[in-house]
Amino acid sequence: MTLLVAHTLPAFAESNGHAPPIVIAHRGASGYLPEHTLEAKTLAYAMKVDYIEQDLVMSKDNHLIVMHDIHLDGVTDVADRYPNRAREDGHYYTIDFTLPELKQLQVTGPFALSQGKRIPKYGRRFPLWKSRFQLATFDEELELIQGLNASLGYGIGIYPEIKKPYFHQREGRDISKAVLETLKKYGFTSSRQKVFLQCFDAEELQRIRHKLMPDLEMDLPLVQLIAETDWGEKQVIDDGRLKNYDYAWMRTDSGLQKIASYAQGIGPWFPMLIDNTTERFTANGLTSTAQSLGLLVHPYTFRADPEQISEVAGDFDKLLAVFLEDIGVDGIFTDHPDKAITFITTHKRPNKIQASRELPVR
Repeated sequence: MTLLVAHTLPAFAESNGHAPPIVIAHRGASGYLPEHTLEAKTLAYAMKVDYIEQDLVMSKDNHLIVMHDIHLDGVTDVADRYPNRAREDGHYYTIDFTLPELKQLQVTGPFALSQGKRIPKYGRRFPLWKSRFQLATFDEELELIQGLNASLGYGIGIYPEIKKPYFHQREGRDISKAVLETLKKYGFTSSRQKVFLQCFDAEELQRIRHKLMPDLEMDLPLVQLIAETDWGEKQVIDDGRLKNYDYAWMRTDSGLQKIASYAQGIGPWFPMLIDNTTERFTANGLTSTAQSLGLLVHPYTFRADPEQISEVAGDFDKLLAVFLEDIGVDGIFTDHPDKAITFITTHKRPNKIQASRELPVR
């Protein structure tokens, strides 16, 4: 069964004959509600995004928790509720808490500590600590999205990310296998469903492609996320010590060819796709090279907060125009999906009629 949903296709979709770019709700509608809460996902769904993202970590009792980080201290009141549960590095790790304990935490927007005070990372968003939000499991979120697909019929997809497999492996957990088993339980087994599976770990994605998915009789589209090396998204042991994994190879022609052997797309940080000058943004060729190899390009993260827009971009619409029209990426992760959808559906050549886009309903 398919549902035809009317969308006004933008000029770039009409002129090149390709599908319009997809909008991925980054941690939900996180520009408006605390990220990765079920409320933020419900709001994103109501905005009729194409996909909703789920970052996944594991709890002490092996539940998959929808959380951006392996630490709890930047978005919850864990330090107040469990003050003696931090590790030696001062962080509170999700994997050290059971699901009942995690459900006791209050979730808020991202914050940083400044002179002992919690300061919101993004100043003009939902106020810190207002209302009551809590962490959700992957099962809860999948049931929410599938339930809304059943009741509203939008056919919105999912875009889970396996967070730091190397860390979970050191803790004795196979998070990748757990994610795949959960996806299979809910019917996500191939590209026939609206699903992408993403990770920053190239070696783990290759293990998923060549070992785990064949064993589970699954064939999901994979997306290789690309980080800056100094972010520490993956660490490896070198001469007995942990060091940051080097991501530089992924942005070379040979690296993209390697990625194309096991993945269907890349997810770069959007500045990686441009030569940033003081006057304008110019494509650096990474997008076109990836697309020539059959890779989709889904950069992250587009935010409409005024302080997140550089002077070169000018405003959010101009930033979107550079990447969607000039560079021609295949989709974007955004904290403000409504604004991206409005841009895509209103930027069109004159005298064009509405077109329809097929969205499969599961």
